[in-house]
Amino acid sequence: MKVKVVIFDWDGTLIDSVDHIADSLHQAATELGYPELEREAYRDIIGLGMIEALEKLYPGLSREEMVRIREGYAGYFFKKVTTPQNVFDGMADVVADLRGSGRGCSVATGKSRRGLELALTSSGLGSHFDITRCADETRSKPHPLMLEEILAFYGYEPEEAVMIGDTRYDLEMAQRVGMPSIGVEWGVHKRDVLETYDPHAVVNSVADLRKVLGLR
Repeated sequence: MKVKVVIFDWDGTLIDSVDHIADSLHQAATELGYPELEREAYRDIIGLGMIEALEKLYPGLSREEMVRIREGYAGYFFKKVTTPQNVFDGMADVVADLRGSGRGCSVATGKSRRGLELALTSSGLGSHFDITRCADETRSKPHPLMLEEILAFYGYEPEEAVMIGDTRYDLEMAQRVGMPSIGVEWGVHKRDVLETYDPHAVVNSVADLRKVLGLR
C-alpha cells in the first residue's frame, strides 16, 4: 500500500488496553451509583472522547455528573502505567519499520492529551510520531477533524494517508474524509462491523498488517 503517512489509533490498535479502560469505566460509574451495564457496552464506546462516551453510556448526564465519573475513571485508569509490554506484539516494529521506509507516522485517539502524553513516554513509542491529536483538543471520532488537522500538518491529501484502527469510529472517521483505512481485529470491533465502513483491508494479525503496508 503506497501512502506517505500512516495514522494509528492508540487503545486497542497499538496498545492492549481495552479491558483496562472498560474496567475503569465500570468501576467509576457503579461506585457513584450509576447502573451496571453489560461489559460490551463499556467496550463499545472505546475510541470516543470521554464526554461522547459517557453521553452514550448514560444519556442525560449533567456536566457535573460527567466530571465526577471522569475523575473516578482517571483514578482507576492511571493506577496502571502503560509499559512497552502493553504494546501489542510486533506493533513497535511496524511503527519503526514504517519510519525506516520514510513514511510519516501519527496518532489520532479518543484519549485525553494528559493520558496520551503519559502513554507515549511510558510505552516507548513516543519518538516515532510526528504529530498526535486527542479528542479533548479537537473533535471526537467519528468527526474527521483530527484527521484533517494531521493532513494539514503534513500538507497531504486524504488519499496519501491511511487510518489504522480497531473500532467503527476510526473507520467511519476516515471514510468521512475520504481516507483509506485498515481495520484490525485484535481490539474492540470485529470484521463484520469494520467492513461496514469500506476499509482497504481488515486484518487479524500483525503479519497481515505488515503485508498490507508493504513491509518485509
